[in-house]
Amino acid sequence: MTLADALKQAAAAGLDRLDAQMLLLLALGRDMNDRAWLLAHDTDPMPTDAAARCAELVHRRLAGEPVAYLAGEKDFFGLHLRVDARVLVPRPDTETLVQWALDALPLNAARCLDLGTGSGAIALAVKSQRPDVAVTATDTSTGALAVARANAERLGLTVDFCSGFWLQAVPGQRFDVIASNPPYIAEGDQHLAALTHEPMSALTAGPDGLDDIRTIVAQAPGALLPGGWLLLEHGHDQAAAVRALLQQQGFERVGSRTDLAGIERCSGGIWPQQR
Repeated sequence: MTLADALKQAAAAGLDRLDAQMLLLLALGRDMNDRAWLLAHDTDPMPTDAAARCAELVHRRLAGEPVAYLAGEKDFFGLHLRVDARVLVPRPDTETLVQWALDALPLNAARCLDLGTGSGAIALAVKSQRPDVAVTATDTSTGALAVARANAERLGLTVDFCSGFWLQAVPGQRFDVIASNPPYIAEGDQHLAALTHEPMSALTAGPDGLDDIRTIVAQAPGALLPGGWLLLEHGHDQAAAVRALLQQQGFERVGSRTDLAGIERCSGGIWPQQR
């Protein structure tokens, strides 16, 4: 059997071509993005051990397991992050939130908080771009914090990790920017069926998906410096509701930013200098 035959088998089993190529490269121990190599070697024989690994990977992928979990890694904002089932897979759309945080941070002596850090993606991306910023990251999950700490250590980035429920994890501390990608999917949402391999506690937040965002908006003023920003990622149809929550709480300059598809994916506001 050649590599081309292996690709055909994976496709026949139900995988799309891109997934089949990535899993074949993973089974061969090669960079999953090196599809050009695969095309140039499609007549090479498929090693027996790699064929067995590929069959197992195809089986797991067809069962819905994310490719990032199969590979144990995911690229995010130029960083190579290790991920597993203890954390959500970082999505490219969250890079919108990171860029907004970087834009909002003061030039000197800045402090940034990543609430619900998961793999550490947001905190580590900010720290990688602004080494001078004091970055803190929180999570209620000890498993997630273990993943995030390991990523920080491997990347050589210094982040202060704290355990606790949202802003209760950092009592008495104040920040220039608080950024969060909290759970925002409504309980019972039809899209959850495709996300069963990821931690459900990091996905759902009440009947309308806004329970955790309400909590963060209510708690954030006590943890923001005057003129500090609260930035939140949310669902594709939640921007107006999140902006309303921010305005009702007293935030100013409330607005939203769009993701790669042009959808309002993040909303935020500034806590007034005088309050």
